[in-house]
Amino acid sequence: MLVYLILAILLFVFYVKWQHTYWKRHGVYQFNTDFLFGDTKNEMLGKSSIFQAVRDKYNQLKALNLKYGGVYMLLKPVFVPVDLDLIKRIVVKDFSYFQGHIDNVHPKDNLSMNLFGLYGDPWKKLRIKLTPTFTSGKMKLMFDTLVEKTKGLEELVKSHVKNNQPLDIKEVIARFTTDIIVSCAFGLESNCLGEAETEFRKYGRKVFDLKAWRMVLLNSVPRSLLTLCYHLGFTAFPRDVSQFFNKTVQDTIRYREDTKLYRKDFMQLLLEMKNKENGAINKITDEEIISQCFVFFIAGYETSATTTTFVLLELSQNQDIQEKLRAEIRDVLERHEGAITYDAIMEMTFLEMVINETLRKYPPVPNIPRFCTKDYHVPGTDVTIKKGTQVQIPVWGLQTDPEYFPNPEKFNPENFSAENKSKIPEMAFIPFGEGPRMCIGLRFGKLQSKVALVSLLRNFNFTLSEKTHTPIEFEKVSFILSVEGDVWLNATEI
Repeated sequence: MLVYLILAILLFVFYVKWQHTYWKRHGVYQFNTDFLFGDTKNEMLGKSSIFQAVRDKYNQLKALNLKYGGVYMLLKPVFVPVDLDLIKRIVVKDFSYFQGHIDNVHPKDNLSMNLFGLYGDPWKKLRIKLTPTFTSGKMKLMFDTLVEKTKGLEELVKSHVKNNQPLDIKEVIARFTTDIIVSCAFGLESNCLGEAETEFRKYGRKVFDLKAWRMVLLNSVPRSLLTLCYHLGFTAFPRDVSQFFNKTVQDTIRYREDTKLYRKDFMQLLLEMKNKENGAINKITDEEIISQCFVFFIAGYETSATTTTFVLLELSQNQDIQEKLRAEIRDVLERHEGAITYDAIMEMTFLEMVINETLRKYPPVPNIPRFCTKDYHVPGTDVTIKKGTQVQIPVWGLQTDPEYFPNPEKFNPENFSAENKSKIPEMAFIPFGEGPRMCIGLRFGKLQSKVALVSLLRNFNFTLSEKTHTPIEFEKVSFILSVEGDVWLNATEI
């Protein structure tokens, strides 16, 4: 018995070491790996973030003058492109070879069967159905909801000013964006700005409690084990989160259809698609409505809150930029009789520059995943990326590369002035991805951030609270770029 046990251990050790030579055997540069962990030991142990790890690998590959390299998430090989032209091929020119974001979605895990999780024909059909809901015309329909929620946002900040309390600004903005998304996507009122603890905030937080180690494990699961993982409860999102969102959307669909209630929101657009004549190309099912409302919720509230938080963090440390932006806001609003309108927001060019610079320095999702859907020969090399191989686009590395952005750690909105923006190499700034799988909701996400910033900056001045740890450090266990210890700001009315 002992002999068999020793033999099994030796075979396992051999298998792990063999797996960690995959890239070397395929002619791709790889780093020294840790047994079993591959390149993710520090991430699995909570000592480093997966984002920092990929950025570090990008910098090391760039220093070696390499166009790509290979890393391992546990035993799973991951291809990391560095060269801008190769990245463009992967996400645009040769997109047909890299159609998916991820390849570990179980078909019964309906919340994951959304635009992000799907690929191939199911993704293409759903994208065609949903694209019309994110046009500028549709954004204008929902704009009044965004502006309406600023009243609660301003009152919440005023209450902290009155009590001389610093603001956990990420939490404040998250409550604002949650109210917006719940109203626009679900047609409901969550009142997160009025009440700190609501069900939507509770389950919203729970979605993003997914730790980096769990994400690494999920990404490392072979497709052959997906069904087993699903039945064991090891899914992308906790079961109670899934039950809450499924029930909420189903109840909303039933109520809206029974009462014929009409609202200018995302849910209304989806219901109109559902009730089209049979055979209509963009007809949509209840299951598709549920999954899209869910992804709209998690993508819309968290990424916008993250971006707005980092904008205010930088403005608090750069008062000259804050004053310049405030001057633009006041000047434009004066031309629009003091009202926050869609057209007024579109006129604020410096606001756009500030947000883009924030997205450059602090991309909410610092790595964009792709996976190879059919064997791909890397042009000009002997390397073939095999079907099923995961690819990580190192967005954070690209956007903090001094070759593309001189002095990249400095917050400089002028990087995105009309003159300088044209000098940015293609693919060096892709916070929302690029190509056919570019984020469909980017326009709405940026609009949320802009409305929040206009509302706040015309009424308040922000400075850094001593509760904020400086220099800032990023959370090591989160899969969204977040500040360790949160961002605390002081606000004063002006």
